[in-house]
Amino acid sequence: MAARSIASLTLSFGLVSIPVRLYSATESAASVKFNLLAPDGSRVKQQYVSETDQKVVPRADMVKGYEVEKNRFVLFSPDELKKLEEGGSHAIEIVAFIPEKSVDPLYYDKAYLLAPDKRGAKPYALLKEAMSQSGRCALAKWAWKAKQYVVQVRPTPDGLVLQQLLYAEEVRSLKDLNIEKVAVSTTELQLALQLIEQISTDTYDPTKYEDEEKKRVLAAIDEKIAGKEVVASAHHEHEPGGGQVIDLMEALRASLGKRPSSSATGAAPAAAVTGAARSAAATGTTRSAAATGTTRSAAATGTTRSAAATGTAPAAAVTGAAPAAATGTTRAAKVSDIGNGMQRKAAKRAPASAPAAEPVAEPAAAPARSRARK
Repeated sequence: MAARSIASLTLSFGLVSIPVRLYSATESAASVKFNLLAPDGSRVKQQYVSETDQKVVPRADMVKGYEVEKNRFVLFSPDELKKLEEGGSHAIEIVAFIPEKSVDPLYYDKAYLLAPDKRGAKPYALLKEAMSQSGRCALAKWAWKAKQYVVQVRPTPDGLVLQQLLYAEEVRSLKDLNIEKVAVSTTELQLALQLIEQISTDTYDPTKYEDEEKKRVLAAIDEKIAGKEVVASAHHEHEPGGGQVIDLMEALRASLGKRPSSSATGAAPAAAVTGAARSAAATGTTRSAAATGTTRSAAATGTTRSAAATGTAPAAAVTGAAPAAATGTTRAAKVSDIGNGMQRKAAKRAPASAPAAEPVAEPAAAPARSRARK
């Protein structure tokens, strides 16, 4: 459905006047709305009753008035109100060009889109390009519907945006809240900076976000239509909740431990190495002499294999695979060299630490594995 313009205006700066059309930048009809009904499900009507005689006043007979004193009003007819609104100007008068980031977003009100009207394409494009290259936006005055607005006109790659700004008396200040000044330690600050870096992104993509509450309500409505009972869905509250006394350092460390699954820091390869080490320890493919009381050479038993041959990393578990998992790097060559060195040392110490074990008969499938290793 094509957008419909709200008004035809003129954007002026210096002696240049640009005819533009005004469009609403937001859509407010996307929320879920419930109607007020009678107990039997029928619609209800809203009526206005006169305080004087308690009679219903039809909407067509209503007039508007301005209260000058308590319960005293000056009345305006529809024609008089129309003349007041028509007194507004259709011109958006630029009064200054200011740095684009100099307006605090706290002062932002409603946003509109500006598009060139007939014979306005060239000056429109000129103003947009000039503001883009200068890094500035326009500050303007605009009288609309019996009120004068201060507006910001800023350039975007696709066109100009008109942003209504609030007046100073319409915005509250944080200074009025008397927020307590609390000092933070260097360690806490470093952990917080690491957490910020871990979940930082370079841009804001609005398509990645959606109204999950609206989806939940619509799903409940669908179930109600299907004849099912509506039940309260559990909300996942963040632990710990507000009001609880928490250890800030522990909370920061725990937050850093929750890395995104799509992180490209190398945590997955490290986890694979440590997981293989744990698997080897659980299955008992490599047993120490202290645990078994015997030391069998690889040639005699075929049960002790180096980390390079089996793909497991028992040596890494001894020599510090945990730091590797923490940093997300896996030194495959170093693990293999350390594993081979420890096997040679174990072979040299075997005669002195335990008597030589009698050869154990190799299972039927052992020759095939031996040939495969060769």
